[in-house]
Amino acid sequence: QVQLVESGGGLVQPGGSLRLSCAASATIFSGNTMAWYRQAPGKEREFVAAVSWSGHITNYAASVKGRFTISRDNAKNTVYLQMNSLKPEDTAVYYCSTADGNYWGRGTQVTVSS
Repeated sequence: QVQLVESGGGLVQPGGSLRLSCAASATIFSGNTMAWYRQAPGKEREFVAAVSWSGHITNYAASVKGRFTISRDNAKNTVYLQMNSLKPEDTAVYYCSTADGNYWGRGTQVTVSS
């Protein structure tokens, strides 16, 4: 079964940290660049970060660069998003996807609030 399953979201105070995980089926994980997107209420879905198959090439949205880190463990078919120094404007549903947009998870809610 082809799937992406996100986890690790929750409620955190401003300045706090969260680590999101995305477990993927091997058929769609292997060889693919993976990405994280997010969608805040009333806004369009936006790109957050991407990581190449090797893990050596990463790309970030300007709004998260220096605060978020994307990584992957190819042995576990899992991609991660470490989020530090969180801000209220980071509140959104976070989605994992293949970089080509062909496969998406159902998302995990991240809420940053005091």
